[in-house]
Amino acid sequence: MLRFSKTKIVATLAVILIGLSLAVPSFIPADSRKAFMASLPSWFPSWIIPQRAIVLGLDLQGGSQILLEIDQPDLVRSMVTGLRDDVRRILREASVSPEGGIRVINRGVELRIPDAAARAKVLPKLRELAQPINNPLAAGGQTLSVNEAENGTIQLVLTDAGINDRTRRAVSQAIEVVRKRIDFGGTKEPSIQQQGADRILVQVPGLQNPQELEDQLGKTAKLEFRMLADSPSGDVDMLPSKDEGGAKVPVERRVMADGSDLTDAQPAFDPQTHEPMVSFKFNLRGAQRFGQATSENVGRRMAIVLDGVIQSAPVIRSAITGGSGQITGNFTVKDANDLSVLLRAGALPAKLTVVERRVVGPGLGRDSIEAGKMATLVAAGLVIAFMFATYGTFGFIANIALIVHVGLILGLMSVLEATMTLPGIAGIVLTIGTAVDSNVLIYERMREEARSGRSLVSALQAGFDRAFATIIDSNSTMAIAALLLFFMGSGPVKGFAVVFILGILTTVITAVTLTRMMIAVWYNWLRPKALPF
Repeated sequence: MLRFSKTKIVATLAVILIGLSLAVPSFIPADSRKAFMASLPSWFPSWIIPQRAIVLGLDLQGGSQILLEIDQPDLVRSMVTGLRDDVRRILREASVSPEGGIRVINRGVELRIPDAAARAKVLPKLRELAQPINNPLAAGGQTLSVNEAENGTIQLVLTDAGINDRTRRAVSQAIEVVRKRIDFGGTKEPSIQQQGADRILVQVPGLQNPQELEDQLGKTAKLEFRMLADSPSGDVDMLPSKDEGGAKVPVERRVMADGSDLTDAQPAFDPQTHEPMVSFKFNLRGAQRFGQATSENVGRRMAIVLDGVIQSAPVIRSAITGGSGQITGNFTVKDANDLSVLLRAGALPAKLTVVERRVVGPGLGRDSIEAGKMATLVAAGLVIAFMFATYGTFGFIANIALIVHVGLILGLMSVLEATMTLPGIAGIVLTIGTAVDSNVLIYERMREEARSGRSLVSALQAGFDRAFATIIDSNSTMAIAALLLFFMGSGPVKGFAVVFILGILTTVITAVTLTRMMIAVWYNWLRPKALPF
């Protein structure tokens, strides 16, 4: 054990130096890093220089935090609307007209088809709307219950399992939409996590204006293209129109095309009026639907509806088959830019309501950083003093390994661009103790072997060999606990678990390999006769 090949020494030192160098960018301001990289000559391979840095969390640099909740009544209304449209489509394809039309009831729709033959014709298609729920927790539930009465009345009602499953999927979809919107808005390193069954926690470090974030995230951005109706009676909705100064006008409920088929949306200026507008493009399916709708309704007015408000209702002069168009509506430049961002990110599946908002000032963040630094320095100082006082030269070796251990943790966090929070700092402090604990196990085993009469070389060898299994066992149990915290926890708990796992990994390198190598150098250089403690 006291002989290391040059290859192993070089490889170990290379790993340590690379790991420590990766941590350097985290101690340099971002502006200085960018200026340095910009000053490098074009021929220089920039990938050689580490550039990634640890991101400070909300509790360290300040920022905004909001807790959003899916508006379940709005989601149910949207599900009922979609169900009504599906039923209308099935009836239209089967050429069946229900008596009294399709009526909206609580969490579903109702229709009456007195004719038994017509009822038998559409019932199988209606039952196909009840899809199985692909969720093990739902125990094979259905999204709908389809009930038939003796008088020909058919009710399609959303089930509790179907609503809960749709809420779960809506939260997952909303998280992705929120993430895209924040990225498009220019913010950096947001933390977006699900809280409970129907809530989303959004944390944006460095942002001190939460109202701007709320305005951007609070819009559903549901875009629909529908035809204006000739009269307010029949199967229509009364929606406010910007063209009419906010007055409500009748709009057909049938959606000709919607924003789910958009591939791009960009702010632009009207070439004739020079007013800001938004230009958009459809995918193939959307282009076909939009082209068919405009070709069948030449001369009529098409309403461009965004979140239940008619932005504009231009007259269709000719079929639009190119898969692109424009949205106008007395926009400012900022309105056009914000709307294009929302449309590119996609529509939210339901409205999000702000349950809680919190602003963490940078002053509190600085206080947290100073407190964390002080706690880390005090912990490290006490551990270093204890190790040196108890084990002398070997304590000094353990302290060097400890410093490398912390540096490697910071290097790995920089590579992962992990977010450093107060729980993360606590994780570093805790790993300092666990790393030194491995050295204590090795040294005490050496002392026991020396007391039993073994030679120094044999005692050193036995100390590492016989303590190694104990070190692996203890670190394995801590790794299991850390993994459980990571997969089952959220927010700060996950941050703590990440740092703790990285600390366990680096302990094997520093407390075993590096310490063993330094002790071998010490022995081969001084040729001592006994342990230095």
